[in-house]
Amino acid sequence: MNKTRKADLSRVNRPLTLPFGFVIVSRPMKKEIHPKYFDKAAVTCACGNTFTVGSTKEKLEVEICSACHPFYSGIEKTLDIAGRVERFKTRAAKTAPKKK
Repeated sequence: MNKTRKADLSRVNRPLTLPFGFVIVSRPMKKEIHPKYFDKAAVTCACGNTFTVGSTKEKLEVEICSACHPFYSGIEKTLDIAGRVERFKTRAAKTAPKKK
């Protein structure tokens, strides 16, 4: 029993009265205020990877993407300043529970 219903156009541009004296006036939407949408916007990453997405800008430049992000690529990049990483790893190994 699927019945199709027609849109009620009798309320277009007419005030809608709500309880407690509230009144809502519907106005037509403004035209030409939305930015242009590009379906195939080119994205360029700092690593050199390029891909397309939908955006309001035609060209995008990003610093990191899924190809070079350590979480997605599985490649760990560590910046070792004066052996800090090595000192941390040795301290972490000392505090790790010993297996018997």
